[in-house]
Amino acid sequence: MNNAKDDIPSNPQELSAGSSEAADTNPAVNDGIDRRSFLNCMAWAGTGLLWTMAGGVPTSKLFAATGGATSGTMAHARAGTGFSFVQISDSHIGFNKPANQDVTGTLKLALDKINALPVQPDFLIHTGDITHSSKPSEFDTAQQLIASAKVGETFYVPGEHDIATDDGAMYHDRFGKNSRGRGWYSFTHKGVHFVGLNNCQQVDAMGKMGEDQLSWLKSDLAPHSPSTPIVIFAHIPLWMVYPEWGWGTPDAAEALTYLKRFGSVTVLNGHIHQVVQKVEGNVAFHTATSTAFPQPGPGTAPHAGPMVVPAGKLNSVLGITEVKYTVHQSHLAIVDSSLEEKA
Repeated sequence: MNNAKDDIPSNPQELSAGSSEAADTNPAVNDGIDRRSFLNCMAWAGTGLLWTMAGGVPTSKLFAATGGATSGTMAHARAGTGFSFVQISDSHIGFNKPANQDVTGTLKLALDKINALPVQPDFLIHTGDITHSSKPSEFDTAQQLIASAKVGETFYVPGEHDIATDDGAMYHDRFGKNSRGRGWYSFTHKGVHFVGLNNCQQVDAMGKMGEDQLSWLKSDLAPHSPSTPIVIFAHIPLWMVYPEWGWGTPDAAEALTYLKRFGSVTVLNGHIHQVVQKVEGNVAFHTATSTAFPQPGPGTAPHAGPMVVPAGKLNSVLGITEVKYTVHQSHLAIVDSSLEEKA
């Protein structure tokens, strides 16, 4: 687990080396990008990456090199043929160590970036660790700030920091009243089925879903046709990013068998505070940056934890994720952008 430990000093080269080992690649895709080298740079510099799911084939391009692709997908949203939503993660309100002594300020920057988007997203997803110590004052601050986001609605899943002190009672009272079990739920939006999971409640070194949640997930997915696009979101990665640091969910392997029959599956996670991606068959996995502080690349430090970056670099390693869907094109595009980038 990435429980808060001492701040870790680092530099771009150290983070880069870890990211290259964590990110799987898809050799069948020939779009001129060395993904290992590119993801190294993106994890540090926050450069945008555009993921497109077209006909079941995932491709990626540098955001800066898309030449209007973003505005084009926004045009689809304006025309009513699709929609977009945003993901933020790991706000850690209440954290106050050298890695970031103003997490409230960087969360506000992230929300300002969302509010500056040319088309209002349909909703926002927060993939956990809203707070750092699950204190009432931290939840209050987070709720007040996130309420300023110009989005239709906000959906949450818990991180381990949100449920650490009271078994999740405060989190569930504020964000989980309409969820099932210990915080899982689903909804369908414009033909896309979304599933929010809690893989933190039974944490034992790594993420865990548990039998009750797995059984519910299987029954929840059963009525949907294979052509239904599926988006799964949870805090801890559902794939084994780096087991040595608890970055994975072993029993998610069972959940992934339920998803094999669907043509388009996107899995959005947080927890590791950096962008790492993997495509496995019909499933595209994506972990998001934090709005609070970065963590070292897998295996590049003695342990996971808040990482101190050089002065003036913090906003370049924090960010938001925007996801766009276009009807009739089996199209899901994921764009990461840092807080440093202009809206």
